[in-house]
Amino acid sequence: MAPVLELRNITKQFPGVLANDHIDLTLEDGEIHALLGENGAGKSTLMNILYGLYSPDEGEILIRGQATKITGPTDAIRQGIGMVHQHFMLVPVLTVAENVMLGEETTKGLVLDRKQVANKIRELSRKYGLEVDPDAKVENLSVGVRQRVEIIKVLYRSANILILDEPTAVLTPQEADDLFSILRSLRQQGVSIIFISHKLREVLDLADRVTVIRRGRVVGETKTAGASQAMLAELMVGRQVALTVEKTSAQVGEPVLAFQDLKVLDNHLHLAVNGASLEVRAGEILGVAGVQGNGQTELVEALTGLRAVQNGTVRIAGQDVTNATPRRITECGVSHIPEDRQEDGLVLSFPIYDNLIINTFYRPPFAKGLMINQKAIVDQADGLIQEFDIRTPSAAVPVSNLSGGNQQKVIVARELNRPSKLLIANQPTRGLDVGSIEFIHQQLVQKRDEGAAVLLVSAELDEIIGLADRIAVIFKGQFTAVVDADDVSKEQVGLMMAGNSLEEALANAPRSAATKERAIVT
Repeated sequence: MAPVLELRNITKQFPGVLANDHIDLTLEDGEIHALLGENGAGKSTLMNILYGLYSPDEGEILIRGQATKITGPTDAIRQGIGMVHQHFMLVPVLTVAENVMLGEETTKGLVLDRKQVANKIRELSRKYGLEVDPDAKVENLSVGVRQRVEIIKVLYRSANILILDEPTAVLTPQEADDLFSILRSLRQQGVSIIFISHKLREVLDLADRVTVIRRGRVVGETKTAGASQAMLAELMVGRQVALTVEKTSAQVGEPVLAFQDLKVLDNHLHLAVNGASLEVRAGEILGVAGVQGNGQTELVEALTGLRAVQNGTVRIAGQDVTNATPRRITECGVSHIPEDRQEDGLVLSFPIYDNLIINTFYRPPFAKGLMINQKAIVDQADGLIQEFDIRTPSAAVPVSNLSGGNQQKVIVARELNRPSKLLIANQPTRGLDVGSIEFIHQQLVQKRDEGAAVLLVSAELDEIIGLADRIAVIFKGQFTAVVDADDVSKEQVGLMMAGNSLEEALANAPRSAATKERAIVT
């Protein structure tokens, strides 16, 4: 029997970049096939060809043995192909229901039948554990809930070949587990899935087979049953990768960041941060652990001048910066890696070199008075592109043309390249491959060792456990515990994230479960 999908000799070239170089890939009925590769390896390009967003320069697509020409997403949907993109394809001002039916509108007479669509969304939400409000506007939803809407859009159209491009990059561990249950259920019903991920553990747990792409070419294919994280990491990167974080004991100094009784509202004017107090000291990494939606986003935005503080005080290096502007906070020596790279971290239409100086463009050597030193801007960009391995043919390329992981590298390069007293890193490795994660973790530890205070917010509990010197658990907008990382296990932190007290977590999670391994997020 012919495979449900076959890609033969797919080749795609952009100016200066050979994105796909004669790639072959097969997908069987009822199979989860993982596609692995570094940022910019060509995975998303290949899937965009399959979904009709790009046309291949060479090669052909076969569906159940029949050569098929896919000239656009409409053709792909007709062939039963659905794609969940790495970056959301949603219209922020529309409701969930309106986004889901967009292009496949359900009408009652001459008007949209929003009620029928909303009822179907609620049915899908209950069936697959993807609870969303069909009447909510997308612009008011968190990143995690927007991802659920994207998944519901695909399920709504009854696709039998699913492409998921980094679907867990914006999900909490609990949401990712729910998604995996959904995908396994779909596989049992005969749905075939291509799963793109940088997380090796996810791939080994979920997929039946894995294909690894490096610099546009297939460099390996194997069944996951016989694979290991170390083997897949080496195939992806082309060298051995350290899968643990190497760090010495922290040399802790005075508090750099201190906030007291902080209260912050969310977009719905509900209290998201409810009387939170914390200190982050020079020479330490303090990790904030919590299920997404417990105030982390609003907290970081308040600390960086992106959201108003309703009550309480924020001090950086002794200066009161409560409700200060982002520029003033930056001038206090704060670097910020934001949660949503496209919304808060980049100007997508600007070239890479401008994005790399976007918060220092008015300072020497990039400017003198009203004069811009273009050579200094481009020279710095060329150096950072090499140092941070940003995959691009030129610093003049608009940052919108980069893969999601390479966009993240632009932000990380910009924020880690300048001296800082405080680094606030919110999901710093989201969407990055294993080699890039290794590098970013080393950079965070180096910042700590240089004497900076590092506030690390991550939905990846492994990342918190591996990097943090102290862990602050946030639940319903309050810090319920602050503990030394060496004194608790992953299981105990997980229990506290679910609302258990420190005492309950210590009592209910066996002490033998504690792990000292500083594993990177794989």
